[in-house]
Amino acid sequence: MTTSVSIEMILLLAGLLFVMGIIGVIIRKNIIFMLLSVEVMLNASGLAFIAAGSHWGQADGQVMFIFILAMAAAEVSVGLALILQAYHQHKSLDIDTLKEMKG
Repeated sequence: MTTSVSIEMILLLAGLLFVMGIIGVIIRKNIIFMLLSVEVMLNASGLAFIAAGSHWGQADGQVMFIFILAMAAAEVSVGLALILQAYHQHKSLDIDTLKEMKG
């Protein structure tokens, strides 16, 4: 027994994940949570590429997802290095506190 999920449902899930990521970036004040929200957005776009590639029977979606994973890995490594440096200098990860200290 196989169940098939329509592409519309998968794209709806990807859209919801992307919106949750945007909301997380806008609402959260902690830099680490903002970075995690960006990761959720990247995974949502990867899910959309996989769904589209599967729907049309092409491997292009999987290739794009590999590029997204590589970009996410680079983003995490650079982002975490910047976060550690900001915490080392300011002893806070609150984005509002870091904005005030910019001056």
